[in-house]
Amino acid sequence: MTEANQNSNTALSITPSRSGIARRYGDFPSFAAALDYAAQGESGFNIYSGRGTLLEVLPYRKLREQAHATARRLLSLGLKPGDRVAIVAESDGDFARIFFGCQYAGLVPAPLPLPVAFGGKEGYIETLRGMITSASARAVVIPDVIGGWAADIIEGFDLRFGGSPAELMSCEEKDIPLPEIQEDGLSYLQFSSGSTRFPMGISVTQKAGMANAHAIAKYGLQVFPSEDPRDDRCVSWLPLYHDMGLVGFFLTPMTCQLSVDLLPTREFARRPHVWLELISRNKGTLSYSPSFGYELCARRGAREEIDLSSWRVAGIGGDMIRPHIMKGFGEVFAERGFDARAFVASYGMAETTLAISFAPLNTGLRTDNVDLRRLEEENYAHPADKATATPREFVLCGVTLPGHQLEVRDPSGKVLQEREIGTVYVRGPSLMTGYFNRPEETAKALSADGWLNTGDIGYLLDNQVVITGRAKDLIIINARNIWPQDLEWAAEHEIDSLRSRDVAVFSVDDSAGERVVALVQCRLTAEEPREALRSELTALFRRLHGIDVQVELVPPRSLPQTSSGKLTRARAKNMFLNGDFK
Repeated sequence: MTEANQNSNTALSITPSRSGIARRYGDFPSFAAALDYAAQGESGFNIYSGRGTLLEVLPYRKLREQAHATARRLLSLGLKPGDRVAIVAESDGDFARIFFGCQYAGLVPAPLPLPVAFGGKEGYIETLRGMITSASARAVVIPDVIGGWAADIIEGFDLRFGGSPAELMSCEEKDIPLPEIQEDGLSYLQFSSGSTRFPMGISVTQKAGMANAHAIAKYGLQVFPSEDPRDDRCVSWLPLYHDMGLVGFFLTPMTCQLSVDLLPTREFARRPHVWLELISRNKGTLSYSPSFGYELCARRGAREEIDLSSWRVAGIGGDMIRPHIMKGFGEVFAERGFDARAFVASYGMAETTLAISFAPLNTGLRTDNVDLRRLEEENYAHPADKATATPREFVLCGVTLPGHQLEVRDPSGKVLQEREIGTVYVRGPSLMTGYFNRPEETAKALSADGWLNTGDIGYLLDNQVVITGRAKDLIIINARNIWPQDLEWAAEHEIDSLRSRDVAVFSVDDSAGERVVALVQCRLTAEEPREALRSELTALFRRLHGIDVQVELVPPRSLPQTSSGKLTRARAKNMFLNGDFK
């Protein structure tokens, strides 16, 4: 931190890591009840700018009071319990007040993304309007950062309210009694990060949300009990419109009375080191990121003032885990006190509220080296040996949380044995009730006996789940199952000029026949080095994977991403077919 930033923080004091009340691990009937209890202690949220300046301190006690007032304002607008409230989710105190105001009012908040990973204003507004329509929202709250777009976002909707947080807070607060919150009632709608063209809200009940928060805190993160002399503290830059940010580092910490230091997602890519500086400054112990967040930090290098020795759970989730990136981060920051045994792989999705499995703590990443060619041809994860021409390293993502079940099945529904590749199914108390107002899509994903088809492909090893890819992304060429991320990672790992998320691979079957296409973001402008890169990639794919790939160079920052920053191959494919990269 600069001296100016440090001095600017002296007027505010962050909430302490120790709440001062007995630790409870999400054993509440609702999130409102959880906040009632957390408000008896001293912990809370601390809101920072992208430069690390402390902007607002929001103890749970104060948040409860403000959420009650917000609940009455929302009900005073004529909203009824069960109505949906769409909130464009900035990482700030306003989002917290409105989200928990909805919890107390019996309303259903639907966090919506900021325009971080969209291709422009028009595409973003179209996506947002699709989500508002899908949720049948009766109110839409739009933060000042995109306030100029508010009229275009809400035009034509039948709303009780559409405007900024400040405008909402200026509404009349009538003396309206707050409803009793039922555990089977909806707590919120979660739009998955990939739901852009046909957005579907995932319905999460109070009961399911609390079940997952309890399992994460008690068994996954193993949050220290109040009698332990050690304290836990969360630090997060993750978006609050994504399940890993909303559940993992907004709701779960509150349900076990932890303090959280929040950074704005939209500024993370420009100043990723601020994340680590906050962990160092506030002695953070729990923090998560997709692989690319660790990569951004490692690329910037280790600053001398950073001390990461307090960080005991450095979680990885939200996307396929890239072992070489994690290894690189561990090497760069070992001199700053980071212990690679803090890495914790996990697996989950919004349809299960958040988490399904956690790797054991204090052991670091455990990986499995398999023969990629045999995996593609035989659907079996044969261990690689010294003679293996194409080894592939997968990360073990842990054992299923207590109370939950996980199976790997073949297309006929048969439960597979260890190392056999199939579709991952899960069941347990954290599952969604379905996709909001989408009974057909719900029936496709959820069976009558409660099993969810995750759409992920993987295998089991030593009772831990290993994810190899998404079923919808699978490329089948010459009777071989080829995972696009294997080609993407090979290119990004072998060629120095490429970074993660620079390559998108998919198959195309048109008048030219079936072929594999790789879109590669290229920063070179001269034709000779561009052609050399294209030839190098073509040779690399042929050597490592034995297939011919059509390599197309596209401009930097042109490949589409989901709202959580993941590459979206389906949209990239559509853009390619539409000629958008010409």
